[in-house]
Amino acid sequence: METKKLYYDDSHRKTFTSKVVSCTQAEGGYQVILEATAFYPEGGGQPSDTGVLGESRVLSVRETEGQIVHLCDTPLDVGMEVTGTIDWERRFDFMQQHSGEHIVSGIIYEMYGYHNVGFHMGSDVVTFDFDGPIPAEDLQTIEDRANAVVWENLPVRCYYPSEAELPTIAYRRKRDLPWPVRLVEFPGVDLCACCGTQVQYTGEIGMIKLLSCVKFHDGVRMEMACGKRAQKILATIFDQNRQVSQAFSAKIWETGAAANRMNETLAAEKFRSASLEKQLFSYIAKEYAGTSLALHFSESLTPAANRELCNAIAQQADVAVTLTGTDDTGYGICIISRSQNAKTLGAAAVAALGGRGGGKPEAFQGTVTANRSKITAYFQQEKNNLT
Repeated sequence: METKKLYYDDSHRKTFTSKVVSCTQAEGGYQVILEATAFYPEGGGQPSDTGVLGESRVLSVRETEGQIVHLCDTPLDVGMEVTGTIDWERRFDFMQQHSGEHIVSGIIYEMYGYHNVGFHMGSDVVTFDFDGPIPAEDLQTIEDRANAVVWENLPVRCYYPSEAELPTIAYRRKRDLPWPVRLVEFPGVDLCACCGTQVQYTGEIGMIKLLSCVKFHDGVRMEMACGKRAQKILATIFDQNRQVSQAFSAKIWETGAAANRMNETLAAEKFRSASLEKQLFSYIAKEYAGTSLALHFSESLTPAANRELCNAIAQQADVAVTLTGTDDTGYGICIISRSQNAKTLGAAAVAALGGRGGGKPEAFQGTVTANRSKITAYFQQEKNNLT
């Protein structure tokens, strides 16, 4: 006997009473089948409902051969009348997302003829895929049209056409479906086969916000949020933007321009800093003019800057060794030489000083863990070997 699906009779039904047909122990709980249920089973990209049956918690719901199976945390007696209550906030959220997806998919199908080929309702956003490219400049138009449908507060119709009527109906589908087929209609926007729960009027969706659209296979993958989810996301974004506006001393609707100005300023400062750093390295290098092996320590250079300093010193000394860091953090090391094999020198150094690295005959770069005193002693011996 198939379970009567009360969620199709009324998607807004929150409570119901039904008789327990069976209850069997299973992995993770007890599988309960009722004569009728308002609990929606997972399917069509929509997660299942949760809630309670009597004193038992409903953990998940699935459909098997027309029967709706509720996975409960405690057993229920066969034949007993039980009252079920679904988690309405969860259900209504899923209905908002699902109906919003229909509207967006219908608009995209009308604009481009693309099919929705993937749909996933996550805990934060809805992800769906289309089998063709969508220009970035069209996204705002799609979103505007979708929200216009929401604000019209159109009635949503869910129905089963007769076997004779079905072939005459032009509904959105990727392939022919065998009768019976449940159709969901958003007047003038979308008519599609669907097994999920929907809002009764489009105004219940609240708002539709497209969050991203990226290339995916031969088409695109979009992210969207509707209703309360969209409101929460936009509230978070607004708060972040408020903080940005305060940091930039800019009006909240002008943070983009302020960020661009800051990037230009930072780029100019970076160029100026690099120029000053190069001059400083040149002055440092002159201190080692004519040295057989120059050893120089600094505390906070990047690997790239440390190499640049080493290269500057190598113009003055036969072998240049630069280290940056502290005894606590370890040191980054760079060795550059005009006459010696830097790779050989570096490999011996990291072996003796506890480190690793690599390079070519003209330059070696890596890290060492020995303290400054040990490093200095090691390279003083190396210097003695060169002279």
